Amino acid sequence: MVDVSDKDITKRSAVAQGTIKLSEEAMEAVLGHKIKKGDVLTVAQVAGIMGTKRTSELIPMCHPIALTNAKVEFDVDAEACEITATCTAVTEGKTGVEMEALIGVSIALLTVYDMCKAIDKSMTIKDIHLVSKTGGKSGDFIKE
Repeated sequence: MVDVSDKDITKRSAVAQGTIKLSEEAMEAVLGHKIKKGDVLTVAQVAGIMGTKRTSELIPMCHPIALTNAKVEFDVDAEACEITATCTAVTEGKTGVEMEALIGVSIALLTVYDMCKAIDKSMTIKDIHLVSKTGGKSGDFIKE
């Protein structure tokens, strides 16, 4: 791990995003609450938030971080059969939360896949990326 002992405690946040492409049948099942495992977006939201809190257990050199906020939101494009997940992670600490936001999005989208795979095994998870981050020595970042 990187030694962050001498870094200042500052408010830090990160936003990450990614998308899953589903078949029309799977999208209709998600929107119609017809998935046998339950409400897909609610379960995926909880899974994504849980993922943010377990990031240091999944990424070997990641510091354990006390998050002050984590949220996962979805934008559903029924016509394109795509669900975009956005995860925001916030802390007051000595290291950033980019990995937490990226893990949150990844776990949320993987949960959608898991819950819908009985209908559509061809789903594609794509374009997982950091949208923005604030705080810390390197300053703010916004993806253009």
